[in-house]
Amino acid sequence: MPDRAPSDIGSGSSWSSGQLRALSEAIEIEVSASRRDGGLSRWTPIWVVVDGADVFVRTWHRRDTGWYGGAVRSAAARIRVGDASIDVIVAATGSTHAAAVDAAYRKKYGDLAARSMVTAEAAASTLRLTPRAD
Repeated sequence: MPDRAPSDIGSGSSWSSGQLRALSEAIEIEVSASRRDGGLSRWTPIWVVVDGADVFVRTWHRRDTGWYGGAVRSAAARIRVGDASIDVIVAATGSTHAAAVDAAYRKKYGDLAARSMVTAEAAASTLRLTPRAD
């Protein structure tokens, strides 16, 4: 996959069972979002959770800059899981899935570690990632 900004976000496809397993097992993934100049931001490690066939990420401190602001603004990002890079469509869900995503963070990372990711502010920053159809 070339290092370019995802520009045609198109419609999403479904995660494969292998991708869901890799995302579920990964302690961290890396994300790179589109910058205003069309390039990609630096890779940033983030936590990820899987709930059923859906993949979610959050930021503990929502802002309009960094990976989060770029991903929300462009509705697209690239994630890296191990050796695989995947272009994704980013959809802000806010608190719509808060209880399920909170539970997924607690289960995966433990109550103490996940504490900053299950606040009302973090829940409001919830993003669903869907693989971009090529």
